[in-house]
Amino acid sequence: MQVRSAATEAPHSPASYKYVPGGPIYRGTVNDPTPFPPPSKTHGSYHWAFERLLSGALVPITGAAFVTTGSQYPLIDALLGVSLVIHSHIGFESIRIDYIHSRKFPILGPITKWAIRGLSAGAVYGVFMFNTNDIGLCELIARVWHA
Repeated sequence: MQVRSAATEAPHSPASYKYVPGGPIYRGTVNDPTPFPPPSKTHGSYHWAFERLLSGALVPITGAAFVTTGSQYPLIDALLGVSLVIHSHIGFESIRIDYIHSRKFPILGPITKWAIRGLSAGAVYGVFMFNTNDIGLCELIARVWHA
């Protein structure tokens, strides 16, 4: 009976890897363990609380936009515009993190991250221009509602 050693095996054959409970761990691939940040009791809760506060605040802001008409309330226009863009940005960023994570897609991940940031900045600029140079979001909502 001949005993085979790792030296006689092919470099990438399954027998050349040392047994690790739970399966082999390949370095440099998506199987690498995730590096965790240092523990913090408040880091995730601030982000979660901000998302919930923003989502809850959109209800009365949108209601105020329905009640007020015309461009006599530019503060409500500004709050509604910025809140909607930030809310959308957080949602699209969550989708990007779930499906196009930078660890799995090292080229496409950062491209999509900056694309979402650029599109969100463009949306904030577009809402600002719409509110200052055109009818504003409150008047738009009123016109669409009565159309």
